[in-house]
Amino acid sequence: MELPLGRVIEQVSKEKQIDRDVVIEAVESAMVQAARKMLGAERQIEAKFNPDIGEVELFEIKRVVDEVVDPLTEITLEMARRDYDEEAEVGDEFLAKLPRSDFGRIGAQAAKQAIIQKVRDAEREIIYNEFKDRKGEIFSGIVQRFERKNIIVNLGRTDAILPEREQIPRERYRQGDRIRAYIYDVDLTAKGPQIVLSRTHPNLLIELFRQEVPEIYEGIVEVKAAVREPGGRAKIAVVSHDRDVDPVGACVGMRGTRVQAVVQELRGEKIDIIHWTADPAEFVCRGLAPAKVSKIILDEDDHAMEVIVPDDQLSLAIGKKGQNVTLASRLTGWRLDVRGESEADEEVRQSRASLTSITGVSDVTAELLMQHGFKSAEEVAQSDAEAIAEVEGIGPERAVGILDAARRHVEERRVAAEAAAREAAALEASRLAAAEAAESDSGADVDELSAPSEGSDDLASGALDAAEEEKI
Repeated sequence: MELPLGRVIEQVSKEKQIDRDVVIEAVESAMVQAARKMLGAERQIEAKFNPDIGEVELFEIKRVVDEVVDPLTEITLEMARRDYDEEAEVGDEFLAKLPRSDFGRIGAQAAKQAIIQKVRDAEREIIYNEFKDRKGEIFSGIVQRFERKNIIVNLGRTDAILPEREQIPRERYRQGDRIRAYIYDVDLTAKGPQIVLSRTHPNLLIELFRQEVPEIYEGIVEVKAAVREPGGRAKIAVVSHDRDVDPVGACVGMRGTRVQAVVQELRGEKIDIIHWTADPAEFVCRGLAPAKVSKIILDEDDHAMEVIVPDDQLSLAIGKKGQNVTLASRLTGWRLDVRGESEADEEVRQSRASLTSITGVSDVTAELLMQHGFKSAEEVAQSDAEAIAEVEGIGPERAVGILDAARRHVEERRVAAEAAAREAAALEASRLAAAEAAESDSGADVDELSAPSEGSDDLASGALDAAEEEKI
């Protein structure tokens, strides 16, 4: 026994969580498409669901004319006044109800297919709108299957994909495992909404802390930045808007319970929680923790910093495969060059020696030049007088003198280097020539020892003759 159409609409609306009016609209549109397919695409047909009888009624638009040319779409004034309205006039339009017998079984089947497609499209759009608004959240699902190293996750109403590139290295799942991931992207495709998940996105770390730390959820503690090497290490910078709340302590929690919950969710990923500050140099020092920083040289033009650390702290500052300094650079937004104290001292000594070799440059002036970014006589020679004059204690006139002296010094060194190179080349050439001559002489001696003389030839022939006589 077939259910009344009204009950079917209610059931579909409830099961698919689609608004009833949307289902009715889909049914009416499908009926119109099916009717036009059966009766002709040129027919002007409308559909209307009648809740009283629980059916969709089909109507054809008829236009009142003086003389009928197309009987399918036109009627005479006399017929209009007789069948529809006694006050009808030429140009009016009326809806003529189509009998159900004109529709037929094939039309009903076509309408059914169209209704299914319309409902499916409406369901896809509703799912897309739902997850589009949840983009940027953490969602929990069940691992459904694996496709080419991608994980298909069942989110309940739909499936999502966790691409291989968004998976944490060395993290393994089995079918049926529960997984929590960050909704990275939501797109509406021809096959329906495509939801892309991520386990490597830095925002996953932020959202996990938001769930574990009430102060972050309430806005008392703000997450300024977060960076990750998925599966290895992460850094997160936080700041408190309440003087009485320690942002780092709030994130760590009592006996580390809050941060440990995040670490466990990320399968043991180490997390450094850093107190954010507006001072870039101080922020970099904190970002390189647990390494201690001795000195920072800041270059705002190149947005870079030279970080000097004790020699025993160098490997700690750089981290395994450069992980610590790389994360600190990404977290702070500054390009970092980490060096040990001994290496930095040696570079300073060489720079000071190079600068003081310029005529007229004392140790004090060399120190001022180094503070302004000049590290060698060559850099001074390649600069201009205006840039040198900007150094504290050096005026425009002295800058010109230092520049000329630097260029002369560099030129003299270049000439001396070229002369030394020529001399070295000449020595090498003479060495090669002597080696070739010695090899030639040794070859001649060997020839003299191996070549037979005339006397020896005569003795050999005489010995052969004597041997022949003995045989005879």
